[in-house]
This record gives sequence, structure tokens and C-alpha cells, in this order.
Amino acid sequence: MTVAYLGLGANLGDARQTLKDAVVCLAQQHVLTILAKSSLYRTAPVDARGGDFFNCVVKLETAMPVRHLLALCHKIEHHFGRERPFRNAPRTLDLDILLYGEHCIDEPDLIVPHPRLAERAFALAPLVEIDATLTIPQRGRAQTLLDAVATQRIERIAPPCQCPTTPSIQTGPSAPIREKSCS
Repeated sequence: MTVAYLGLGANLGDARQTLKDAVVCLAQQHVLTILAKSSLYRTAPVDARGGDFFNCVVKLETAMPVRHLLALCHKIEHHFGRERPFRNAPRTLDLDILLYGEHCIDEPDLIVPHPRLAERAFALAPLVEIDATLTIPQRGRAQTLLDAVATQRIERIAPPCQCPTTPSIQTGPSAPIREKSCS
């Protein structure tokens, strides 16, 4: 099993709800287990267009090869209406593989750790929240990297969800989370 971290972001539509729904969608996948979820953060766009982003990070465990995890991320993005009209376009949902175990991958369509991870407070702050001692392969301690980007605007707006990471099926008005079917 490999521990991986995914960065989730959105700045179109009801971005906050989309991130919550995407976490539920991930939790429904039988090929992975969500171990932790960060708070929700509001951040200014960095090298991107559009309004503020909402971001979070999930820590998961999986036996999936990294390429299968990437394909799953793209499938979920597509399910939530992700379009790629141009580089760094506003988006309904962005799922990035930030870390995949201790692996370092450098291929034309997949770089892990994420190539701009060390430059992005919106990824580093949630990572540090989940694991304050996390070390990013070939880059160093996440906390040290976060200190270096302290000028980027980031605001924690919601604590981590306290609901179970394995979704239970509940119906009626007392259901704790709004589930969105993910195929």
C-alpha cells in the first residue's frame, strides 16, 4: 500500500460544495482509503485566472499504481465538469497528485512530487495541517517550504469534516453529507 496526498481545488460554480462532494466521491472508491482531510482554504489564484480558489488536501492509502490514480483523478474531474480550454483556466475541479509515497516521477505528463508544490501555500498549508513533520522528497520539510511562501494570501475557512471517511448510506433530511454519485 502507498500513502499519497491529493490536492483539490476549484474556483467555478459552488466550489466549496464541489470539494466536499469530490472528497465523498473519492471515499466511495473501493481502491483507496482516505486517511485524513485538511480544512478548507480560500486562496488567491497563483498563475491562474478567475476568482479565489477553494482548496484542501486529502491523505489516502492505495494499492493503485500511480498511473491508475492519475486516471481516476482525471475521471473524477471530468465527472464534475472539468474543462481545459487553456492552461490555468478557471476550473470546476482540479485534482493533483502532490505526493505518491516517497516516489519521484519525472515524465512528460506526470511529475511527482507535484512540480510547483514547493511554491504554493494553497497546497503546503493543508499538507502541514495534516502532517506537521512531512518531508517532501528532494525538496525538504513542508513547514520550511510553507514559511518561504508566507506572502501568498491564504485563509483557513472551515475545519476538517468530522464525518466518517467511509460514506454510510443515509436517507432523509438527517443525512449528514450531500452525496453526489460518482461513476
